[in-house]
Amino acid sequence: MGADALVILPTYNEVASLRDVVSRVLEIAPAVRILIVDDASPDGTGALADELSTVDERISVIHRAGKLGLGTAYIAGFRQAIAAGYHRVVEMDADGSHLPEELPHLLAVDADLVIGSRWIPGGRIVGWPRHRRAISRTGTVVARLALRSRLRDITSGYRVFSVDALRGLDLDAITSRGYGFQVEIAWTLERTGHRLAEVPITFVERASGRSKMTIGIVWEALTGVLGWGLALRIRSRRERGARPPR
Repeated sequence: MGADALVILPTYNEVASLRDVVSRVLEIAPAVRILIVDDASPDGTGALADELSTVDERISVIHRAGKLGLGTAYIAGFRQAIAAGYHRVVEMDADGSHLPEELPHLLAVDADLVIGSRWIPGGRIVGWPRHRRAISRTGTVVARLALRSRLRDITSGYRVFSVDALRGLDLDAITSRGYGFQVEIAWTLERTGHRLAEVPITFVERASGRSKMTIGIVWEALTGVLGWGLALRIRSRRERGARPPR
């Protein structure tokens, strides 16, 4: 584990969990750097992030003017990682759902995108009722079928990217702002032939705060997946129709 990795923690009202998550990340992976991207949290998360950054030079903060969405927060972090010359970028939730203690397992895999998967052997979810498991599993299945993806957990938000892979993407073309961002960027890398891998993780339901999932976020993700899937099939038909007869 080298100092080439930047861990991006998007935050909105995570004052109750942020200090613990940051501490655990730096304890298990002391060579990484952490970038907190705060969307003007009214609960004081931004102030806490500033406090943490003043006592540890491995921590930096981006303050944004409002709640601009998970996808745009990560893209802001990607751009900073590219500009600063990092080799890898980590996506991780700031609410404790993604266990920092599992980060070394993701960093140990050599791939353009390493996904922490809940739905492969060894992966599991702690603290979710059956209906939430069913919703998550159904969303994953729909995305896999619509996009013809081989990824078992394309919606997972615990990830490690190669900065070289991110550098080759048109980040301005990524349209999703919410959780659909995870699907869009993974599928973009998959269909462009990048090396993808999945590592089993334990996903733990947050101990404090509220989930950021809303009907609007779910709708954006669903319409995005179905739209990309339709475009994929239309393009495939056109390509088949353009082939000369044998």
